[in-house]
Amino acid sequence: MTCGSIYLATANSGECAYHGRVDWGNIRANGHPNGRRWRQLVCLSCRSYFLETLGTPFHAKQLAPDKLVWAIAALAEGLGIRAVARVFETDPNTVLGWLVEAAEHLEAFSRYHVHDVHAEQVQMDELFAWLSAVKEGEGTEAEAMKPLLRAPHWVWVAMDPVCKLILAVEVGDRTLALAQRLIHQVMQVLAPECAPLFLTDGFREYLTALVTHSGQWIQPERGQGKGRWPKPRWMQQPRLLYAQAVKSYRRGRLVGVKHRIIFGTAATIESILAKRGWKINTSFIERLNLDFRQHVAAIGRRVNTLCKHEAGLRQ
Repeated sequence: MTCGSIYLATANSGECAYHGRVDWGNIRANGHPNGRRWRQLVCLSCRSYFLETLGTPFHAKQLAPDKLVWAIAALAEGLGIRAVARVFETDPNTVLGWLVEAAEHLEAFSRYHVHDVHAEQVQMDELFAWLSAVKEGEGTEAEAMKPLLRAPHWVWVAMDPVCKLILAVEVGDRTLALAQRLIHQVMQVLAPECAPLFLTDGFREYLTALVTHSGQWIQPERGQGKGRWPKPRWMQQPRLLYAQAVKSYRRGRLVGVKHRIIFGTAATIESILAKRGWKINTSFIERLNLDFRQHVAAIGRRVNTLCKHEAGLRQ
């Protein structure tokens, strides 16, 4: 019963003394109520009864578990919500509910398991995604649609290119605030002593966000022997390594790539990349963005399955 205490924590909301504890031996099986598929569990501490599906997307559902798994797999393979509803002969709102529950469950699973990661490199990038909804409370539908379509939302992604682990995903505008939020999530996932090599494109907000989260106050030296000391400056930490792959386009086509070393020495960065036989690039995160477009119907190109709200795009 590895997950029994997690389910119990959801059921009792902290009232049980074993709330949030795992593998403490307080969970016991109590048979199958009414001969159903799922077992009933009991906590020996607070004497609470609950099904083993509590805290999972299978809880309180009448449909077969295999059908729910196939539906979520179809969504993961790129089918839209209405297409999945037609295939499984159900209502689109029901499929949307399945998607929301699966997204919340997987997000909680990631928060629980993905932490203290030791990464050699971190690649970050963003891709745009249109939304089809109007802005609430801002004039008529025609007036709201026009500025929304001109300002697409962006999906921000950070990954470890060595093990292909997705470290963080954010959805929002292409601003400094979102860059800082993405960097903050990455720092929360990485181990405290980990200092990876960050690789991005030429978007300047990454530089500001990295210095904000990986900086320290430095007292500059006085230019002369007398006089006031200069004001302290917020500078990057010596262990911060950051390089950019800046691409140049002409008439929509790639014509050149320039490599910039922002923080760290060229020898240090090249030694890290030489372990894998790589050079400064963002090809792995760009390939992941292509997978997103192919497998997430809402952010594909020239599709009619656009999300209506930012929350739906995140899910």
